[in-house]
Amino acid sequence: MSLAVAPVAAARHTDRRPLWLHLGVITALFALQFLLPAYDHTNMSRIMILASYAMGYNLLLGYTGLMSLGHAMFFAAGLYGAGLSAYYLGLDPLSAFLVGLVAGLALSLLVGMIALRTSGVSFMIVTLMFAQACFLLTLYFNEITQGDQGFVIDLSAWSWDTGSEDGPLTLVSPPIRYNLALLLFTISLLVSLFLVRSRIGRVLVAIRENEARTVMLGYHSFRYKLGSLALSGTLSAAAGATYALLFSYVGSTFAGIQYSILPLLWVLLGGQGTILGPLLGTALMYYLIDISSEYTSSYMLIVGVALVLLVLWFPKGILGALRQKWLPWLP
Repeated sequence: MSLAVAPVAAARHTDRRPLWLHLGVITALFALQFLLPAYDHTNMSRIMILASYAMGYNLLLGYTGLMSLGHAMFFAAGLYGAGLSAYYLGLDPLSAFLVGLVAGLALSLLVGMIALRTSGVSFMIVTLMFAQACFLLTLYFNEITQGDQGFVIDLSAWSWDTGSEDGPLTLVSPPIRYNLALLLFTISLLVSLFLVRSRIGRVLVAIRENEARTVMLGYHSFRYKLGSLALSGTLSAAAGATYALLFSYVGSTFAGIQYSILPLLWVLLGGQGTILGPLLGTALMYYLIDISSEYTSSYMLIVGVALVLLVLWFPKGILGALRQKWLPWLP
């Protein structure tokens, strides 16, 4: 039986359809910037950054089977790492971004060494406790972080003179912001696609399905889970740093429990364990909130009902259901 299954598994991971599909999505997003009105242009930039954050979360939940309730601390690590270094130290955007990236990696390794000694509900609680501690730190050091009020980063010093009548381009210029958000999304997508189709990705899925059997086969599950958490936290920090630099704002709201729950909802809605699920879930929920808030102040009730209905009809998420019924090759 194993001899029959091996060629099938090998064929799934040499199938080029997933690569062409994801490259097509990237191309479509690039072309979309020339068609969108100004309001949706900005929204799409924000969606791609948040989808990159959700992709980082999806690596941990969808492929490794670890549900974190404190992922906002990694997003906030990148956000504050980049924001504070640009605001107080005057670092250029690239250096500030790297500071945010290193902050997210360091925090994810530290949290992972402790939290991964637990599992299941205990892991969820430990990550939640760490995230709340990080959130309280942003409030305690109010003189530095400005707490809930936050602070605005002035990046006008870094600009590019194009000689046009519109003046120089900056990071907050719509075309620059959109394409940098697209670059982050592209890197996150390709890294995720490469990982889940590699041997390491198959080990992570094996840990998700049956960790005890994976250990019996000789794999050190703790190392793989720590690596998954480190990569997940780093991608989340990259999204946070990019958000701070492209939207010029840093505040403790991004470290709150809401930003730990949102990526979970985005992943569950789009389809956990699918590469494009986070993008679909983020876009749908973003516009669901945006449109419903125009008609009622109780928009979260509408969003809640919609999410319940979607979960009832698509328990594995939208793309998860499509993969189960029609697209078994979808990673």
